[in-house]
Amino acid sequence: KEAAMKEIDRREFMKKLAFGGAILGVADVLLHKPPKAIASTGQVEVLWLGHSTTRITSVAGKVIVIDPFLVKNPTTPEKYRDLKALGKVDLILITHGHLDHILGLPFFAPIYFPGTRLKIYGPITGEDVPLKEVIGGQMSYRYFPVRQQELAAHIDYINLAEGCFDLGDDIRLTTKYLNHPLLCLGLRFEYDGQVCCTAYDTEPFQNLFVTDLHDPAFDALMAHQGEAAAREENKRLAEFFAGADLLIHDAQYTQKEYTASRKGWGHSPMESVINAARRSDVRTLALFHHDPMRTDAQLDELTELLCDPRRTGDTDVFFAREGMRVKI
Repeated sequence: KEAAMKEIDRREFMKKLAFGGAILGVADVLLHKPPKAIASTGQVEVLWLGHSTTRITSVAGKVIVIDPFLVKNPTTPEKYRDLKALGKVDLILITHGHLDHILGLPFFAPIYFPGTRLKIYGPITGEDVPLKEVIGGQMSYRYFPVRQQELAAHIDYINLAEGCFDLGDDIRLTTKYLNHPLLCLGLRFEYDGQVCCTAYDTEPFQNLFVTDLHDPAFDALMAHQGEAAAREENKRLAEFFAGADLLIHDAQYTQKEYTASRKGWGHSPMESVINAARRSDVRTLALFHHDPMRTDAQLDELTELLCDPRRTGDTDVFFAREGMRVKI
């Protein structure tokens, strides 16, 4: 009886937490049954949920969520700020551990259900910190009222590096390292002849060594090797995207913004992304992960400027928006 009373007290405490009531959705679903599974759609469906989050539903009804930053994300559609609206989720993929890509996990309702079995895939960071610790760090008691070891769900944490992985239901995942200050993975899903690629938080690979002949630090051999390494990685990335039915790519800056002051920040210029997609024979390109300060009106102007078929050729290009769905 005493243990039951403590559990009730803890639930009430969770309901009264700050975060602008964000956690209320989690506290409420603790009192309800898990959501039902989503039926097969007959096509692979991609749903954009704001900033960094995407949901992919396979023909067989398997639901994959990438980078669940929802509850505290001002760009998330109102409907999906209540995480119960996501419905069934079979697995979660994390591209990297920055907070704008993982902050939604503590608010993800199914992890509080005893019957939930969930797989979370993601990279080990540059400090060799396992994925479980990356996720658990934001659930330490100083930040959050429920600790990772108290979660009711059975969660398998799968550490990813570059390679190929079987996600079940005939879905094959290939991963590739991208160019971001924190180790970040590109994802290539292949299913029944269909290909969907993601490249969140990345920029073109560049020569990191001094190339100015007049700079005292210039070293001809290092400059040559740096140029060759950047060229090779950009070539590998083009091969990674090759023939994709849908490529979802970071496009935070314009070329002018990027060249002026944002090189090395780990985000891409739109024009470069479009050119890369065309070279890789990508059928459809979704420009994603917009600059948070950019308005919808500005995105409309950029759509007219950059998405004209006369510019994009055989690649259909659009700016992904919150709540938008496409089928491939």
